[in-house]
Amino acid sequence: MSRRETWTTEEFGTSHTGAVEAVLGDGSVPAPVYFDSGSGGGGDTVSQWSVYDGGWPHVPKAAAVRAVCSCGWAGPDHRLDRETIAGRDLAVAGEDQADACDRDWYGHTDDVEATTVPLPETITTLLARLEEEIDKLTKTSPVAAVRAARRLEVTAERVGYWAARGTANDLDTEQAAAQFGLDEDAARKLLARLGRWSPYR
Repeated sequence: MSRRETWTTEEFGTSHTGAVEAVLGDGSVPAPVYFDSGSGGGGDTVSQWSVYDGGWPHVPKAAAVRAVCSCGWAGPDHRLDRETIAGRDLAVAGEDQADACDRDWYGHTDDVEATTVPLPETITTLLARLEEEIDKLTKTSPVAAVRAARRLEVTAERVGYWAARGTANDLDTEQAAAQFGLDEDAARKLLARLGRWSPYR
């Protein structure tokens, strides 16, 4: 596994892990780059977009960057102006293009959210209000806020038990994953945790 900066959202977690990917002039994606530490202790394999500056003989030069997601989605290419970038650190010179990739990926997660099972407005309003109240409580009595958060966990475990078992009766894992906006492995583990059965059954 090569090193590069990635992002996730709280709800979708690693089912939708975003990153910026370098793209070469022929449209291909460069292989991860190995950097020897020089101390005999090995080195790092890196695929962070900003290393592809052509500054080393074994490092190709990126022509563009794009957002990618672990679910297989890829955003549009954002071209890198080599004349503007020439002689500058690519991480700085290509910052605007990387920021555009970041926005593309968040747009992708918005699209994923739009495909999930909708929640009633009463539920979303209550959850938002509860979060606000616990945040306010934290400022005056952190210990009471912890107790409130624990009560919230207990409630989630109690109501989630029957909800998870009902979902498992109604939907297969692929269908449930689509409704949650998760990959199948994450959906299987979520239902197993709430329904209190082994995910490997």
